[in-house]
Amino acid sequence: MKILLTGKSGFIGSHIFPFCKEVGSVDCLVSDLRDHKAVNQEIALSNPDIVIHLAARTEVEQSFYEQTTFSDINYTATVNLLESCQSLKKMPYFVFASTMEVYGWQPISDEIKFTGTYSNSVAFDENTIPNPNAPYAVAKYGCEKYIEYFGRTFGMPYTIIRQTNSYGRKDNDFFVTEQIISQMLKNDEVNLGYSDPYRNFIFIDDLLEVWKIIITNQSKVQGNLFTIGPDDPRKIQDCANLIANKLNYKGKINWNTKPNRPGEIYWLNSSNKKITDLTGWYPKTSYTNGIDKTIEIWNSLINKI
Repeated sequence: MKILLTGKSGFIGSHIFPFCKEVGSVDCLVSDLRDHKAVNQEIALSNPDIVIHLAARTEVEQSFYEQTTFSDINYTATVNLLESCQSLKKMPYFVFASTMEVYGWQPISDEIKFTGTYSNSVAFDENTIPNPNAPYAVAKYGCEKYIEYFGRTFGMPYTIIRQTNSYGRKDNDFFVTEQIISQMLKNDEVNLGYSDPYRNFIFIDDLLEVWKIIITNQSKVQGNLFTIGPDDPRKIQDCANLIANKLNYKGKINWNTKPNRPGEIYWLNSSNKKITDLTGWYPKTSYTNGIDKTIEIWNSLINKI
């Protein structure tokens, strides 16, 4: 099995790469994905059976300030990759990392925004109509539709994964879980953004396992779009309080210290029922255990400094 991987240096890519080497030969795309000619040459040379497309800008907050860059890197680059695949004698199996951010605005989000609470917990699934509300999410949803068009028109086998917020990083504290932990370990004051939004989270070990299944079970999963859960929505303020309790943190948490996001979404939560029913996979790491593991990672990193 010949695999072409984009985004090897990223959080998920760095974890998937060793597994890809176990199950096949791996080429990692090195060209700028926005350079159609260079990408086309690499695809032709690799002639992959599977393309695993992870490369993207993923900092949702930053996409509000770099709209064109995010659209170019995330959408245009994906189009270039797909069009290059079309030149091969046999279309490869295309696996795409999308995001549950595509759900964007839903009525429950405004309910929380204006009342501070919600009347009924909702888990978005594959049948929930997306309403992307950030440049990052709009670009990702555009990619999904282009992939589906390629599947219908050219018979390209594909699988799309709408990923949940992942955590367990050891080299990037931009994202909320690692940001809270690293700040609490280093400072007497923690500066964070909104406290009210709800999110669900998946630990990297569980995310890696679902990717392994998607990669190695093409006949079972292809042609599908999956949300991966877990159905476990948590208020960001509650996440910070949990981490503070685990660290015995006595410092001050300063909320709303970042610029207002014009499209802030107050509810993102997803179900894993479809993929669990189809493959038997489900997220095994509880949020509290995942937080313990991530605290251990950052404790070790900071103590080495």
